[in-house]
Amino acid sequence: MVEPTRQAERLRTNQGPGRLLIAVYILFAIAATCRAGVQIATKFDEAPVAYLLSLAAALIYLVATVGLARGDAGGRRAALACIGVELVGVLGVGLLSVVRTELFPDATVWSHFGEGYGYIPLLLPVLGLLWLYRSRPAER
Repeated sequence: MVEPTRQAERLRTNQGPGRLLIAVYILFAIAATCRAGVQIATKFDEAPVAYLLSLAAALIYLVATVGLARGDAGGRRAALACIGVELVGVLGVGLLSVVRTELFPDATVWSHFGEGYGYIPLLLPVLGLLWLYRSRPAER
């Protein structure tokens, strides 16, 4: 009997630690959706860019969650794309919200690198990308 290689033992994205990652993504999808919904419904004219960025973050979290939960090749691609955009977004919005504060009269999910959420929005895409790498399928 042939012993499986380390690569062949890789977990799917929706197994093991991936389940915790999916739970955090679900939580952030809900939180960002609720935040954006309230902001857009009650005070959109005060900071439309900030509120639309919160809505974009919510959509990215949602699609990343679905991709990670599917665990198949298509889900991996969707999750990788969303998590990559998420990392660029949190770094870009985080930096802009620090150096050009006038652009963000109200906070977004990614303002100041996710300060309002305990910097988890900065850590989450890094952990997501690490998990996608660690759980990648075996090479043929």
